[in-house]
Amino acid sequence: MATVCWPYFDPEYENFSNRLNPPRVSVDNATCHDCTLIKVDSVNKPGILLEVVQILTDLEFIITKAYISSDGGWFMDVFHVTDQQGKKITDSKTIDIIEKALGPKSQSKEGAKSWPGKRVGVHSVGDHTAIELIGRDRPGLLSEISAVLASLDFNVVAAEVWTHNLRIACVLHINDATNQVVDDPKRLSLIEEQLNNILRGCEDGEKVARTSFSVGFTHMDRRLHQMLFADRDYEGSGVTTEVDNPPFFKPKITIECCEEKGYSVVSVRCKDRAKLMFDIVCTLTDMQYVVFHATISSDAPYASQEYFIRHMDGCTLDTEGEKERVIKCIEAAIRRRVSEGVSLELCAKDRVGLLSEVTRILRENGLTVCRAGVSTRGEQALNVFYVRDASGNPVDMKMIEALRKEIGKTMMVDVKRVPANAKAPETKGWAKTSFFFGNLLERFLN
Repeated sequence: MATVCWPYFDPEYENFSNRLNPPRVSVDNATCHDCTLIKVDSVNKPGILLEVVQILTDLEFIITKAYISSDGGWFMDVFHVTDQQGKKITDSKTIDIIEKALGPKSQSKEGAKSWPGKRVGVHSVGDHTAIELIGRDRPGLLSEISAVLASLDFNVVAAEVWTHNLRIACVLHINDATNQVVDDPKRLSLIEEQLNNILRGCEDGEKVARTSFSVGFTHMDRRLHQMLFADRDYEGSGVTTEVDNPPFFKPKITIECCEEKGYSVVSVRCKDRAKLMFDIVCTLTDMQYVVFHATISSDAPYASQEYFIRHMDGCTLDTEGEKERVIKCIEAAIRRRVSEGVSLELCAKDRVGLLSEVTRILRENGLTVCRAGVSTRGEQALNVFYVRDASGNPVDMKMIEALRKEIGKTMMVDVKRVPANAKAPETKGWAKTSFFFGNLLERFLN
């Protein structure tokens, strides 16, 4: 690789510069009629772009355009964002959160602690233990995992589950029946043993399933990317079916050399969706690449993103092998979050065994979970499942009707067709279903 020199930032000088020139954040609703402009000016530091994009993503903003410049010692970003409904960000409380999260306080330890985000670790969401799982995916696996935890009297208060190229990665936050953190070594050892038995029961080849307990503060979605990247899921191209990777979704990724400025230029064009920029920036950062400039735009239903990068050692991508690896990793990062199928949203009173019961019903009705998100707010459990049939094909709506009968009068079932849109692409004819227990939805919204 060709070596290109770029500025070295002494840690002490960087801290001094931060104190003299704290980050400046502006939220502009006047310049554009259809979006909010968020501008961030700050002293440059490693990983700052990912930090900013991560915060905007956690706030559930849609980034329609972005202009990034961080060459030299200064970092300047402009993001065009909307809320999930495509409207400007006008709520004063939300604007205040943006300014605090991205502003000077975010650079201090106190500011970092005050920003919860979606983090992994014993202290990330109160007194909860974080469990990480990775292994070979198969129908009913999430049901078996949640059944083991329920049998040991543990409650899943938050979780993220991703599947890609026949692999599954999970991060689960658990506590016991008394809502206390699980820190007894014997109990933790028992959990690990039983979960490993489930994961290893379907392993083959060189990849090894494993269970571990997280003690860090890594962002949950970033941790899932890291786990699957370390598992080398990007090498699984060819094992998935056209159902898993529809032809219309095939990302177009190219890497060229900008010799004049000494950058490698990564260009991505693919189906647009929420959190696309986060997934790509996260992957480049974890692969030890620095983004110096970037241009992001959305021309519904597609997104175009261009990144000017170098490796942390100052080198550009010169060999075909290096370029091919980066392309595969970015494509894998894009595909991991895509779940084109039926989305099941459930709201219920939280209790030990709820996740086990729901996933058992899904399994018994011939549905397999390809991605899931579990969260708890107060006494309410909020679960989202993206499902297909046991063969990985689109769900027959007769299965949904069978599920409706299984649930009976204890839940309200609403079946809706999701219109195709740029931020949440869905295959034609598939549906989005919401499940709610009685009047608990109204209580949750209030």
